[in-house]
Amino acid sequence: MHSWVRELLSFSLLSLSAVFFVVDPMGVVPVFVAMTHGDSEEKRERMARRASLTAFSILTVFAVAGTVIFRVLGVTIGAFKVAGGILLLLTSIEMLRAQPQRTRVTPEETQEGFEKEDVAIFPLAIPLLAGPGSIATVTALMGRAGRKLFAVPVILSIALTCIASYLMLVAADRIARFLGVTGLNVMNRVIGLIIGALAVQFMFDGVRDTFPGLAG
Repeated sequence: MHSWVRELLSFSLLSLSAVFFVVDPMGVVPVFVAMTHGDSEEKRERMARRASLTAFSILTVFAVAGTVIFRVLGVTIGAFKVAGGILLLLTSIEMLRAQPQRTRVTPEETQEGFEKEDVAIFPLAIPLLAGPGSIATVTALMGRAGRKLFAVPVILSIALTCIASYLMLVAADRIARFLGVTGLNVMNRVIGLIIGALAVQFMFDGVRDTFPGLAG
C-alpha cells in the first residue's frame, strides 16, 4: 500500500471522528426533546431535516472558504488551530463536568428556543450543531489537508455527521428514554475526553505550524 494511501485513510478516520465528536449530535438529543415537546412527529422530522441540512451547508462553506477568509483577515491557520484547540478544550471540560456547554449555546439562547415555534435554524442548526467548535474543527482539518484530495474526507465527514444527526434527532425520544439522564451524561463525558485529546492535538499542530523550528 502506497504511503499516501495510508495517509489518506488515517486522515479520513481523523476527520470523521473529529467532526462527529465535536458536532456531538448525541448531546443535542435532550435539548431537542425538551424544545419540541408537544410537537407532532411530522413537525419534529421536518425540523430535524432542516437543521441537519443547514448545519451541513454552514460547515461545508467554512471548510471550503474558511482558510481563504482567514488569509484575507491576516490570520494564519496555525493561530486559528491554537484558538480552535483552546475552544474545544473548554468545551471538553464542560462535557467532562456534565455542565451546560456555554461555549456552544448560552442559557438565553436555549430559553429563546423553548419559546420559538420552529427551532430548526436557531438554536438547533446554529449554534448547537454548527457552532464555533464545529466551525473551528472543519476549518482546521481543511488547513491540515496537505493535498486537494484530502479535502474530500473532510466534506464526507461533514455529510455523514449531518446524516447521523438527522437520524438521531428523529429518534430523539427513543434515545433519551433508552439512555436516561445518567446514560447521556456518561456518553457526553466519554465524548468530552476524546474532544480534549483532539483539542491538544490541534494546539500542538498550531504551535508547530507557527514555529516550525520547534518540530526539530
